[in-house]
Amino acid sequence: MAKEENIRLIIIGGGEDKRADKKILKEVVHLSGGEKTKIAVITTATNYPLEVGEEYKRIFYDLGVSKVDTINIASRKEANQKQLLRSLDDIDCVFFVGGDQLRISSILGGTEFHHYIQKHLEDRLIIAGTSAGASMMSEVMVVEGDDEDAPRKCTVSMAPGMGFLKEVIIDQHFNQRGRIGRLLGAVAQNPYTLGIGIDEDTAIVVDTSNEIQVVGSGVITIVDGKNIKYTNISEQYPDEPLAITNVNVHILPKGYRYNLVNRKAIIDDVNTKETEEDHR
Repeated sequence: MAKEENIRLIIIGGGEDKRADKKILKEVVHLSGGEKTKIAVITTATNYPLEVGEEYKRIFYDLGVSKVDTINIASRKEANQKQLLRSLDDIDCVFFVGGDQLRISSILGGTEFHHYIQKHLEDRLIIAGTSAGASMMSEVMVVEGDDEDAPRKCTVSMAPGMGFLKEVIIDQHFNQRGRIGRLLGAVAQNPYTLGIGIDEDTAIVVDTSNEIQVVGSGVITIVDGKNIKYTNISEQYPDEPLAITNVNVHILPKGYRYNLVNRKAIIDDVNTKETEEDHR
């Protein structure tokens, strides 16, 4: 099977099933080329690169791929080595594991490795990432913030991400950790961006036309702040509750699609029919 030519990114909300059906990881393999797939697992984000790398290596080989390399880039010096770039020449998919997204951006951001995968994202590479490997996909990423709390004015810390997906903020483990408040705060601070919260064992597949499709067992939550009419966001009194009005929110389960360019959900007749049948 050949790689899906129009697929760019596979962004996973963390906690993907690794033991039973492995639907998300099967989708990574399927979209990257099936049995012919060659995957590079990047373990920079984790403090346990050997263990995590070997786990994903075993899973991907069990799913039938032809080659899996585990690569732990631990310094910017390593990320600039030409030998590293040559090792990626026959790779179909670069897969970032979870951990700390700041390790990814601070070690890899702006390096020759970063430039290489950014360049080849446009022609042959699929970039996939889970948890921290999902958050780092955007230009601006959430670093930390209060979970399971009412939205506050300035309790979200953000930093530059790797910029694979423009004008979007990704948050992961979303409903499982009650992160709607911090995503609303992030969008209030960056109203031109689109906030996307991805549940565990759930992913969005992004194609070359910047249309996304939801896969997995959970939902995604999209927060669109472009029409915000009022917010009290500021650095003054940061612990005060956040006020924000006229925010659009979409909740989309598997099979549903969303256009990131015109910011509209795509409701197919097939999905509508399935939904109606589910409620009979």
